[in-house]
Order: sequence, then C-alpha cells, then structure tokens
Amino acid sequence: MAVDPLIELRDVNKYYGQLHVLQDISLTVGRGEVVVVIGPSGSGKSTLCRAVNRLETVESGAILIDGKPLPEEGRGLARLRADVGMVFQSFNLFAHKTVLANVSLAQVKVRGRDKEAADKRSRELLERVGLADQAGKFPAQLSGGQQQRVAIARALAMDPKALLFDEPTSALDPEMINEVLEVMRQLAREGMTMVVVTHEMGFARSAANRVVFMSDGRIVEDRTPEEFFTAPRSDRAKDFLSKILKH
Repeated sequence: MAVDPLIELRDVNKYYGQLHVLQDISLTVGRGEVVVVIGPSGSGKSTLCRAVNRLETVESGAILIDGKPLPEEGRGLARLRADVGMVFQSFNLFAHKTVLANVSLAQVKVRGRDKEAADKRSRELLERVGLADQAGKFPAQLSGGQQQRVAIARALAMDPKALLFDEPTSALDPEMINEVLEVMRQLAREGMTMVVVTHEMGFARSAANRVVFMSDGRIVEDRTPEEFFTAPRSDRAKDFLSKILKH
C-alpha cells in the first residue's frame, strides 16, 4: 500500500449507457510514484485516467486527490486540473498562439501569475524539454514530438502535484516517440507523481514503479514491472503480453 497516497480511487464505477466501463476500480498512487496503465483497447484505461481529473464523471465510488474528494465544478475544478495536469494523445495546443504563449496562458489565468513571471517560467520549462529555441514559433511549425513536449511543459507550468498521460505517444511517428518518453523518464527520475496510459512497454518496464493491467473495465493485475512482465498471473495478461511482445 502506498505510504503517502496522492491519488486514490475507491470502488469507482462508470457506465456509458449499458456499458460498464469502470467496474469497482480501486487504485492508490503514492506521492512520487509512476504507475503505468496498460491493457487492450476498450479496457477502460483512458476513462480511468480522465476520471482522475474529472474529464469523465463517475456514477459511484470516490476519487480523492491529496485526501480531498474531487470538486464538482467551478473554481475548485479549475484548481484541481492545475494540480493534476493532463497530457493528451492529441496535443491540444492553441494553434493561433506561440509556443511561449501556450505555456504561459494558464499560469496567468488560473495561477494568477503576472505575464512576465509566467513567461520566465515558461522559458525555463521549454529549456527543460529541449525546446528553448522554439518559443516564438506556432504549433504548426513544430513536429508532433515537439508539440507534445510543449504540452508537457504547459502541464508542468502549473506546478502540478501529479501528471496524467493519456497515450501521449500514440499519435506520433515512431522516430518522435523516444524524445517524448525521454522527457517523461526524466520527470519520473525527478520524483513527479505520474499515471501513464501507454502502449510503450519499454517505458513501462524502465520507468514505472507499478504496472496496472486492465481488461474489460477491471484492474486484473497491479504489480511491479519486473513481476508483471516476467510472470503475469492472469491468463488475460499472458495473452495480451504474448501478442505484443512478439513484435
């Protein structure tokens, strides 16, 4: 059990109509932990990730961040989304704003920083993700891998307690995947609490403290990467791994 729980899901259920997409999900992510969520398509991974910062509402159960239940809406929700940053599959950058403005905007709007302080912080973070020289460009002038690194910088700019990644590399060309994973590995080394939904098994193996395997809306296994990849317990996980690790 995580000593210092930062994210807690307790008996969470979610339906889309008749479809029971999250079934009695209980999961605790400790401060500084990297939890990678894997599983076949339609297993509920992305829904789980999106429920943590209330992009998806749940029918029953409780989700707590730092011991407090998720706020319903309004100011509290904006604050939650600043505390629990999200990096999506599609980069969701503002096309008409420069890279610098993309990273600074929410700092000013949500965190209340003045523009100068926000821009200074943005430049530091762009440096950190290897894009200091791209601050004046627009998203369309960048590669997909660069855009995703801007999106990570934007999430970090809010000084979040945790970051959620929903398949952050699945829209990228193969040669760009590693530059994004490398930034994520660095964050993991620095102790950022992360929940990562991904198909990148190498990242799961090297960067995760725990691997959570989901199937049909349930958590089937929750173990260390070493245990999971070398000796999966469930037939479902064995089947999944045999299909993906052959490639």
